Amino acid sequence: MCPARPVMTRKMIIDTDTASDDAVALLMALRTPDIEVEAITIVAGNVEVKQGSINARYTVELCGKSVPVYEGATVPLACEPFRATFFHGEDGLGNMNYPAPASPPAQGHAVDAIIETIRANPGIVLVTLGPLTNVALAISKAPDIVRHVSRCVVMGGAACTEGNITPAAEFNIWCDPEAARICFRSGLPIEMVGWELCRGEANLKDEDIRHCREVINTPLAHFVIDCNASALRANQEHFGEVGIPLPDPVAMAVAIDPAICTRKSSHYVEVECDGTFTRGMTVVDKLNVALSAPNTIVWQPVTGKGWPHITVCWEIDINRWKELLFSTLH
Repeated sequence: MCPARPVMTRKMIIDTDTASDDAVALLMALRTPDIEVEAITIVAGNVEVKQGSINARYTVELCGKSVPVYEGATVPLACEPFRATFFHGEDGLGNMNYPAPASPPAQGHAVDAIIETIRANPGIVLVTLGPLTNVALAISKAPDIVRHVSRCVVMGGAACTEGNITPAAEFNIWCDPEAARICFRSGLPIEMVGWELCRGEANLKDEDIRHCREVINTPLAHFVIDCNASALRANQEHFGEVGIPLPDPVAMAVAIDPAICTRKSSHYVEVECDGTFTRGMTVVDKLNVALSAPNTIVWQPVTGKGWPHITVCWEIDINRWKELLFSTLH
C-alpha cells in the first residue's frame, strides 16, 4: 500500500475588527484542514481594538486552536473612529456575554506582526475583514511585503452598487478610506469581495438557521447563529432583509475556495477620500474608460502602474458558499 500523501497546507494571515461575522470567518479558516493561520491581527472598526482582540481570542479557543492574536491600530489614519455596535451589539458578538478568553494577546504590534509574518512566509494569503489601517501602515513601513503576498482577499467596498453605511460606501472602506487608498494603489493582488455579495439569498435564511441549530447541532453551529443575534435584527431594521448577513464569511469562503466566485474581472479601482457624499466609495472602472476619459489625469496614480490589478468579484455560488460554511461547523 502506498503511503498517503501529506496534505499541503496554505498559509494565511487574517486582519480583522472582530465582531460577529468576523468571528464566523475566523472559525471557517481555523476549521479548514489545509489552512494554517499564522497570525490574526486586530484593527479598530466594528469594535475597539481591545474588544476585537477578546472576540478573536475567544473564537480561536472555541475552535481548539492556538494562534497568536496581535493588537494593532486603534484609530484610522485621518478621520474620527466609528463603531458598528448598533449592528453587532456592544461587545460585537450579539451581547451574548461569552466568557473571557484564557489566552492573552500576543506581544508586539499588529503592524510589525504583519510585516514579519509575510516576510517569513512568501506566498502567504492575506485576508482582510476590517478597515485597512494595519495593512496600510505595514505597506508604508515595509513596501517589500507586497510582492510576497500571493492573494489579498479584501472584504470591503461595494462594486457599482449602494453602500451599507452611507448610500455610496461600505463600512470597512468608509472607516478608513485613506488606508484603503494606500492598499488599493500599492500593487497588492487584491480580490475585492464587496458587501453586496452577502445579500439576498446569500443571507442565512430561516431554513439555514434551523439547519445549523437542529441538524448540525454542534457548539460551533450554535455559536454562529447566537453571536449574530444582533446582526439578524439589524439586517431587518436597517436594510429590510430577512436573515443573517455574513459579508466576512463570504469573503473567507472565496479565500478558501476561489471557485465560489463565479464571475470576476480585473479593473482599476480608486477609493474616494474627499467627496461630501461619496467618501469611502470604491470607484470601479467597470467599463475600462479610465485611460481615455476626459479626466484621465486623476486616475494616473493607478493607471500609471500598468494594467488593472484589482480583481472584483461580481457573483458567487450561493449554495457552494453555504455548504462550505456548514462543513466547518461539524
